Amino acid sequence: MKKLKLVLFLLIAGTTVSMAQAKKSLQTVTIKTPTVQCEMCKKKIEDFMAREEGVTKTVVDYKRKTTKVTYWTDRTTVENIKTGIANVGYDADDVIANPESFDKLPGCCKKKS
Repeated sequence: MKKLKLVLFLLIAGTTVSMAQAKKSLQTVTIKTPTVQCEMCKKKIEDFMAREEGVTKTVVDYKRKTTKVTYWTDRTTVENIKTGIANVGYDADDVIANPESFDKLPGCCKKKS
């Protein structure tokens, strides 16, 4: 009887752990950042995103004007990531840069009109 209870307990515990692990996964998304101009822009975005919860890696390619972000799906979303980039002062796909943050950017980081 004790063995049966132990087996049932382990079975239930294993199922619970596997279900909890299924919810969180590491995912990578590529976001168009058309207003990124230089190495300084790259550094600003990468430094800011390093402090965002759930983001594990950020790589900005200012020549291709893209940003690849690897994140935990149970801690953040793509929309939160885009909003974070916009809060630094850069456009991110369909999310427009925060005007106040954009005004604080150095001249070389502002998009050309």
